[in-house]
Amino acid sequence: MRRKIVMPTDSELLKTDDKQLEELFRRIPAGEIPKGPMEGLAILPGAGRSGARVLAGLVHLFWWRGKVFSPDGYLSNRLSPLDVLSIVAMVGPGPSRLDDRECIVIDYSHTSLVFGSVRDELRQVDPHLYLGLIWLGNRRIGWFTLRDPNSGNG
Repeated sequence: MRRKIVMPTDSELLKTDDKQLEELFRRIPAGEIPKGPMEGLAILPGAGRSGARVLAGLVHLFWWRGKVFSPDGYLSNRLSPLDVLSIVAMVGPGPSRLDDRECIVIDYSHTSLVFGSVRDELRQVDPHLYLGLIWLGNRRIGWFTLRDPNSGNG
């Protein structure tokens, strides 16, 4: 009998270490490019299990709240408690820097002078949840999740 693989929630991913996040990212498919607003959750390296939820909550409350995907291949980041749309990026399929397999690439190099060296990569954990990997140049600097706010899986 085949065992069903149960995919984690964004709350469970928050408590997962870097190695486990990398293993999951390597396993999951690129999936479909998200549409519309997505709720973000920063997964900060080195925060530890106990501090991860507090830090992610503070980042969400005061700085980064998620992303809004437009159908024309762009996105805007949702920033601050006022949910200001800023820091535009181009979105499309492409190879991951991690394993050269297809992922959803979020590329700031053509749209932002300040964030031009940032690249995000997404893969779809389940129909309403994505795991994201953040690159600064060629260096991995963190993880995040994006969740459909209408999924009820918060």
